[in-house]
Amino acid sequence: MPIHDQGYRRYGGTRAAVGRAWQVIAGAGIRSIISKRAFIALMLFAWAPFLVRAVQIYVSANFQQAAFLAPKGETFREFLDQQGVFVFFVTIWVGAGLIANDRRANALQLYLSKPLTAAEYIAGKMAILFLFLAFVTWAPAMGLLLVQAIFAGSFAFIRNNAYLLPAITLFSLAQVLLASSTMLALSSLSKSSRFVGIMYAGLMFFTAALFQALRGITGSSGFAWLSPGDALEQLGDVIFRLEPRYDLSPAIAALTVVVLIAGSGGILARRVKGVEIVT
Repeated sequence: MPIHDQGYRRYGGTRAAVGRAWQVIAGAGIRSIISKRAFIALMLFAWAPFLVRAVQIYVSANFQQAAFLAPKGETFREFLDQQGVFVFFVTIWVGAGLIANDRRANALQLYLSKPLTAAEYIAGKMAILFLFLAFVTWAPAMGLLLVQAIFAGSFAFIRNNAYLLPAITLFSLAQVLLASSTMLALSSLSKSSRFVGIMYAGLMFFTAALFQALRGITGSSGFAWLSPGDALEQLGDVIFRLEPRYDLSPAIAALTVVVLIAGSGGILARRVKGVEIVT
């Protein structure tokens, strides 16, 4: 039988652009998550407050005696506060195993042995959690603005409260980035997703309890910077032009959030890297 030449031949396929490898990781992770019915149920439940607020806006727009239900700027701040509990559960569900599961399966070095940088790997994992968290914070809040305009039949409310567009975006971004970066950093420290979830819950609850204890002892709420959640709430009040709820400088609150995000990035940079093999 003839023997075909198996010498060198040029690659005839297409080449992916450099820097897009993270999209493959993100896409695979998103498809894996949304294939779980229980998670879809959680995401639908996370939109229940949106439906309640939408009904409130509809009633206020169509019944004069219910004008007191009309939305105000603080309505959207309160809504994002309510979504905080769903941010917590989605962060644990989606984020706890993003890196921990790869570490347990010794897949991290396999990822980084490909033409894939650590930054692309982290970006892909971050995109998975970022997308789902934005879907329960920024998306429904913006949806409420749209619903208000539709039911009112004009954009007068949005024009009169134009600051809400950047405020919702900025606060949602801070909320999502803080949760995503913190969870990914914790996930990179362990091989057990269950333990990572416990660490994240412990961090949130312990710091909040520590702040409340110091507040009770000293009578001052200036220690809110000790709790990531409370520092974020203080920052949110300032972003939405509301009276801050704590005796904490907005600059300190913003610095707390930035330091936590940067610190999480530093942990990820140290924990997610390939192993150099010297022969």
